[in-house]
Amino acid sequence: MAKTKTLQKKNFMDMFSGKQILIPIVALVLLAVFNLIADPSFYKITLDVNSAGNHVLSGYLITILDYGSELAILAIGMTLVTAASGGQDISVGAGIAIAGSVILRVLCGTNSRPDHLQAPIIVAFLVSCVVAMLFGAFNGILVAGFKIQPMVATLILYTAGRSIAAWINNNELPVISDPSFGYFGGFIPGIPIPTPFFIAVACMIVMGLVMKFTSLGLYTQAVGINESSSRLNGLNPAFIKFLSFVILGLCVAVAALIKVSRISTINYSVIAKDIEMDAILAVALGGNSLSGGKFNLPASILGAYVIQFLTTTLYKFNVKSEAISAYKAIVVIILVVISAPVVREKFASFSQKMKVRNAKEVG
Repeated sequence: MAKTKTLQKKNFMDMFSGKQILIPIVALVLLAVFNLIADPSFYKITLDVNSAGNHVLSGYLITILDYGSELAILAIGMTLVTAASGGQDISVGAGIAIAGSVILRVLCGTNSRPDHLQAPIIVAFLVSCVVAMLFGAFNGILVAGFKIQPMVATLILYTAGRSIAAWINNNELPVISDPSFGYFGGFIPGIPIPTPFFIAVACMIVMGLVMKFTSLGLYTQAVGINESSSRLNGLNPAFIKFLSFVILGLCVAVAALIKVSRISTINYSVIAKDIEMDAILAVALGGNSLSGGKFNLPASILGAYVIQFLTTTLYKFNVKSEAISAYKAIVVIILVVISAPVVREKFASFSQKMKVRNAKEVG
């Protein structure tokens, strides 16, 4: 028991150290320097009045904090799925559409444009959590129970999810008129910082406590590194994989609340479009192996904000929205190549040779 607690504590502390987190830090510094040279006004923050008459902070950095927060929430769940299953869930965008549609359905009832909310917001959110976790469980069963490769298993929901979301509200576009619903994706009166940032921080704290006081992180890594060995050591790899998809489902529900709250309605075909690519890229940028195993949650979270930093920078310099994916694809290619076992082995071999050479020169 003492040994397990020691490993568990070491696993938690390792998340905040090591070379993994250097990758997103270096990327962040490069982007920061580029913007500083290209246009120093990028860092300008002003206090403005929004449409509701509240004083709020605005600027590119605030936009990064705002929209990067929902991506950071997804990166938490995606990191666990990647570490445990050695694959990625490409259905999170469709899952957000479903969970968001459920929230609006509960709040609107049978009337797509009610004068008053038909249920408390917390009830609608909890219902969406259950639904999103059920779809996460569905993906988890396909991966853990039927041994289907994660991308193939989640392709089902990726394909059908937005149609299911539209069906939930009878292909209507519900609209919430209650201003309090907009607080979750906007600003709380009197607080100039975007609410999504506080929601993301809360999620980080909860997951940090889970990692510190449970063995989830240790078990997830064990299953990802060697499933057969973890089974021999008394773990249930299928359950760990299943649980990681359920946790990702919960993260999807939180992101869905933020998404639909931003505009108080939903567009089934556009909401969270291609967000799965950004979530996967955040995991890769965090230095995590896309084939599973050891992971670093803080690095993935930082990677999420770096991805939003990149996206905001591209928009700042008038890059067309349809071309942004191409730039991100280049980053994906670079990261995948760097994380490839062959490349890592060559780097390790080169590093070892340099150490031997330096030792001889010193001697």
